[in-house]
Amino acid sequence: MQDIQQVMAALASPVRREILGLIWDRELSAGEIAAAFPVSKPTISQHLAVLREAGLAAATAVGTSRRYRARQEALRGLHGALGSPIKWVNATDAPERATSQVSTKPVVVASTVVDTSQATTFAAFTDPAVYSRWLGVPVTISDGRFACRLEWGTSVRGRYELVCPPELIVMRWDFDDDNLPVPGGEMTGYLRIRPRGPGAQVEVHQIVETPAEAEFMERAWALVLGRLRSGVARASDPGADMPSRPARPKRPDPA
Repeated sequence: MQDIQQVMAALASPVRREILGLIWDRELSAGEIAAAFPVSKPTISQHLAVLREAGLAAATAVGTSRRYRARQEALRGLHGALGSPIKWVNATDAPERATSQVSTKPVVVASTVVDTSQATTFAAFTDPAVYSRWLGVPVTISDGRFACRLEWGTSVRGRYELVCPPELIVMRWDFDDDNLPVPGGEMTGYLRIRPRGPGAQVEVHQIVETPAEAEFMERAWALVLGRLRSGVARASDPGADMPSRPARPKRPDPA
């Protein structure tokens, strides 16, 4: 393959990407290719020259003309990116769709990078002793159910629906604030931990229903992941001193 910068420059053009899609598994002449685009034949010839120079297309002489074909070996792994927008158009006449209920919901994404390994970070969410230390309040985990009471009085409880060490936890959870469920009903979150250098990246995908929930969850997960980042290394060391957070009101008294 040619220089990567030359390849990326060749692929930067949507027209050239569509040309590659056309000639991915067949040979076409410049005229046949030009017929698929609202541009002149000389313009298509220029695009084909760029693709050839980048090593992404090959030309075969047939009589007095040339036929072009994508060099698949040079594009391994890129074919999916060359498809036309029609790949995202559903097939018609599919009556099965009427028997299903489908909806799209927004998701809050929160992430942080910690200094502990993937396995150690995963244990910080499944070992209640370690969890309690970095969160700063007692956490219980029993038979997949977890619960804690934050220092300002909010009770959090839920269950781990799926635990796949050392990478994925799927949880359903809710919380009580002054004995009133807010927003009410269990919510679903996906927690994924991946290696990141000597440490790990922690990413949460929290499904939400409303803009108010989204704003709340952004703040809530920012708090949780902030405490994880600042405390997980010490929390994972049984010899390190980590006192619990003292009780406090949810909001300071107005001045």
